[in-house]
Amino acid sequence: MIVVGVDGSVAARAAVVWAANDAFRLRTPLRIVHAVDRTPYQIHRFATAWMPDMLMDEGRRILREAEALAHERQPSVEVTTLDVEGVPATVLRAQEKEATEIVLGSRGLGGFAGALLGSVSTNVAGHARCPVVVVRGEHQQVRGQVVAGVDDSPECEPALAYAFEQARLRGATLRVLHAWQLPVHAFAPEAAYDLDEVRAAQHQVVAERVNGFAADYPEVNVLREAPTAHPVDALTAASDEADLLVVGSHGRGGLGSALLGSVSRGVLHHARCPVAVVRARD
Repeated sequence: MIVVGVDGSVAARAAVVWAANDAFRLRTPLRIVHAVDRTPYQIHRFATAWMPDMLMDEGRRILREAEALAHERQPSVEVTTLDVEGVPATVLRAQEKEATEIVLGSRGLGGFAGALLGSVSTNVAGHARCPVVVVRGEHQQVRGQVVAGVDDSPECEPALAYAFEQARLRGATLRVLHAWQLPVHAFAPEAAYDLDEVRAAQHQVVAERVNGFAADYPEVNVLREAPTAHPVDALTAASDEADLLVVGSHGRGGLGSALLGSVSRGVLHHARCPVAVVRARD
């Protein structure tokens, strides 16, 4: 089952469309979730007797519109709705045990004008153990390409598996990127450094990660690249030509977005296509 969070924003509508299309590809049901958050209205000076009813009515309206949009885009997908009282990020994270993936917009109605990523997106992507897809509100032209960022750590393997499956379902090319930068000591004139040897080693990292999956997905056309660049810069540039950008997460912190690694957090802020953050389930 795919879970998509909605709040009536433009980005949330884009998330519903993305989730409905992916539910169709995966042949799985879609659950549309809206969180009724009373927190801002529980301050005494703002509390009113009619506020709870208004919030519930608005939530039902948002769910009806989202359900109609999902049916319009993918009539054959089974759609259910859920209105839950609670903080949006907590409500969505509670869905992860049943969810194949969680989809949400990049910024909800409460976002600051200059922020590219909302607090709910950051929180859910930083905590949920199922894949989390963050979708921007802009219309995306179909490019026929999925991009996956990899490195030499085991954390990238679930992301690579997800990327291969998405490329297969879409009939898309999979572009695997392992961006790397020279260590600081490489620029010291007295240090002996074989750049060709380093570059060959980086290409080997990509090959080893990809080959195991490629054997299971012979129908997927795979492009392998190891550019010399910061990973966020390389992946953000690649997002211009992608339908989906997939990254793992190395975050090991204990608070909020600290659970997102620096690369996945940077890509979520700057990528110009939907981004999937995929980590290993416990």
